Amino acid sequence: MNKAPVLIAVLMASVIPSAVLAQKAKKSSEKTKSSSHTAAVVNKPEAPEVEKKDESATSVVTPEPTSPTNAEPDDSSLTSIYRVGPGDVLDIRLHNFTSGGSTLFTVLEDGAIDFPLLGGPVKVGSLTTAEIEKRLTGEFKRRALLDATAITVNVRQYASHSVIITGLVVSGGTRMLRREAVPLYVVLAESQPRLDAGRAIIMRANKPLLTVDLSDSSSSSVLVKPGDVINVTARPELFYYIAGRVNAPGQKIFQSGITLLQSILAAGGLRNADGVVEISRESGDGILTTTRFSVRDIKAGKQPDPRLQPGDRIEILH
Repeated sequence: MNKAPVLIAVLMASVIPSAVLAQKAKKSSEKTKSSSHTAAVVNKPEAPEVEKKDESATSVVTPEPTSPTNAEPDDSSLTSIYRVGPGDVLDIRLHNFTSGGSTLFTVLEDGAIDFPLLGGPVKVGSLTTAEIEKRLTGEFKRRALLDATAITVNVRQYASHSVIITGLVVSGGTRMLRREAVPLYVVLAESQPRLDAGRAIIMRANKPLLTVDLSDSSSSSVLVKPGDVINVTARPELFYYIAGRVNAPGQKIFQSGITLLQSILAAGGLRNADGVVEISRESGDGILTTTRFSVRDIKAGKQPDPRLQPGDRIEILH
């Protein structure tokens, strides 16, 4: 038998595994070097990437803008809104749903209502009826209850916003407000001021007293807010002073609209005088301003008859 082929086969079997093992070792070494290089690139810090990460973190913690619900409204908007409070009775109706229970809910001292359909109290204090509708709808959706139900909320009884009015009125006492603020004349119309009422003094917590002249219609538009105390009093007596060549000089009671000629007549008329008159009037800074008039020119229509103001000093010179 020829032994040469067998010997060649044995040699090949011993050589091939060694080559394969050497090739695998070479590939493993190259892969290790490649992985080492890649790891170095990944772990190498780069400034731009760090900055992007910081910017992203900053954007996450940025506070959201203040909700309009919590924003403080200006005075002009207070006459058109009402925020419910303790004691108010709400009429809450769920359309397309019949519960068989009452639709009336009283706002408790903590600003909540006991709403069984949601399993307990719901905070509604300081919210408008529209905001309450939105909150209830959101709670129903969050709990997957009555998803398609429409909700309407109205105030059935107002009890949380009140003012007190006293003094020269026919019907004094506590008045309930149906807005966050109402003009003074609305409260006065309900309370009916007496004929001798001349002014209203509004007392408000942590605010100076506000005095309103009831004869001035524009002043009666001042806004009244919950917690105010309104005292209606008589108008204090005002005076003017006349001296010089008149028959009855002295202090006189001021009447709104009185003129210079009328004041001279009220003082008994001129006494041996041509009617040269000076009116001294105090300005806001306490300084007197004096103006000269001629009674003869006023009577002849050459000069207007000036209206007096409280505190005027009139002197008939000659």
